Amino acid sequence: MAGSTHTVTNQPPPLLGHDVYATDQALVAAVERHLDPELLDEARGELSSLGRAAGSAQLHEWAAQADGNPPVLRTHDRYGHRIDEVDFHPAWHRLLGKGVGAHLTSAWARPGGHVRRAAAFVVWTQVEAGNCCPLSMTHAAVPALRADPGLAAEWEPLLTSTIYERELRPARSKAGALVGMGMTEKQGGSDVRANTTSARPLAEDGAYELTGHKWFCSAPMSDGFLVLARASGAPEAGDGGLTCFLVPRVLEDGSRNVFRIQRLKDKLGNRSNASAEVEFDGTWARRVGEEGRGVRTIIGMVAATRLDCVLASAGLMRAAVAQAAHHCAHREAFGGALLDKPLMRNVLADLALESEAATTLGLRLAAAYDDGGEQERALLRIAVPAAKYWVAKRCAPVVVEAAECLGGNGYVEESGMPRLVRESPLNSIWEGAGNVQALDVLRALRREPEALNAYLREVGLARGADHRLDAAIKALLTDLADLDGAEARARRLTERFALVLQGSLLVRFAPPEVADAFCASRLGGDAGGAFGTLPHTLDLGAIVERARPVA
Repeated sequence: MAGSTHTVTNQPPPLLGHDVYATDQALVAAVERHLDPELLDEARGELSSLGRAAGSAQLHEWAAQADGNPPVLRTHDRYGHRIDEVDFHPAWHRLLGKGVGAHLTSAWARPGGHVRRAAAFVVWTQVEAGNCCPLSMTHAAVPALRADPGLAAEWEPLLTSTIYERELRPARSKAGALVGMGMTEKQGGSDVRANTTSARPLAEDGAYELTGHKWFCSAPMSDGFLVLARASGAPEAGDGGLTCFLVPRVLEDGSRNVFRIQRLKDKLGNRSNASAEVEFDGTWARRVGEEGRGVRTIIGMVAATRLDCVLASAGLMRAAVAQAAHHCAHREAFGGALLDKPLMRNVLADLALESEAATTLGLRLAAAYDDGGEQERALLRIAVPAAKYWVAKRCAPVVVEAAECLGGNGYVEESGMPRLVRESPLNSIWEGAGNVQALDVLRALRREPEALNAYLREVGLARGADHRLDAAIKALLTDLADLDGAEARARRLTERFALVLQGSLLVRFAPPEVADAFCASRLGGDAGGAFGTLPHTLDLGAIVERARPVA
């Protein structure tokens, strides 16, 4: 019933009931560009179906429920038996089931699977990002498991299944399974070579007993976990004895493996997802790959999850920019719609540039996975850590600025913006923080010259199309001419790698007004330190209109 004090006016309607995929012009264009034409009709149908679900009131309600009711650890049952289980809100399971059903773990098993999954991942992150963690790890586990053909034959069909089964029981008895990852320990963090968890071989071939701990182990109710431990007797060369293992939660006889969940992390964001501290004490594990080659075995999983950090950041940015543009289109102030105010238009256009550049880069890297050729693999070696470094770092400032576009409304939980703000720093931290990514780029430059050649061939496809891009490529080559003392400037180099690659892709594929604004501001230096400082002579209106979440 309306109150007697006033009539509610000039409040934007909720951004619901739309197709999150079809209304994202940059994402649609990337899918159309990279996917085989024979696959497009099927992909459009799948992605639009997911997009409509993602834009529905029902799923947004589930997202709020999952985020507002964090998981709860139960170490023991009522009788005192150790069970180490985590209870999730039913909405979590509903969301995870829909994500698995939408092929978010089956890219390796279908034509054009990586581009299709990447687009779906960008869409799905906009619903609720927490459930994307087990989806990402399960997807990424496949290349690591392929180091052992026997294990891959057993587990890959389960990981690429579209069926989600939440119950803990032997993996072989399930129609689908999820896999997590445990690498870091208290004393080492990203320096996994400081790990102390030990692995003692058992009589059964390939079986070991683990003793130790993991400091961060997300989605602890998964069916299995890829972990690093030191195999006794493994050669100290290579990865210093570190070996990759698969730890099942439930053993084949139906008994629980020793997987002691000590506590759940109280995190800034990603609150629907459980991140645990776990201990192994006589825990049964199966070796994956060679002894002493654990980092090399698991690096394929790490690379895939890093690309997911790029895609998730792109999804979060898109969600924030869509909300900001929607709000400003329906909110009036000072005599007109906010969207039409020159200064607000500048802010929105600047945010839209960052969002489109992230999406365009993420889908290009997914296409490289689908291609699988030698040159594309070499490109990924530099482009993935550079993209992870830069796109994930841009996410937080973009989301915070977008929330500011809503004014005080954006600071209120009901708007959904605070959840995006809390989530926005995560992808810059997980799977190796900024310095780790920058040093990985340097490592590729020094050890794998074919990676730089592949990168230069890629950006060279846009040479001559924009003088600011040409100048940026030249400046990057100058920086690369002398790598002495490069570690101290590794972040600067990595940022340039990412920006030049984004600029080259936008020059080739984006509308002229988008490419012009990006090159002017990101490569030509014609912008200030804050969003909303683009040159006023650019076609800002067209950029904003392209970013609006309307069909």
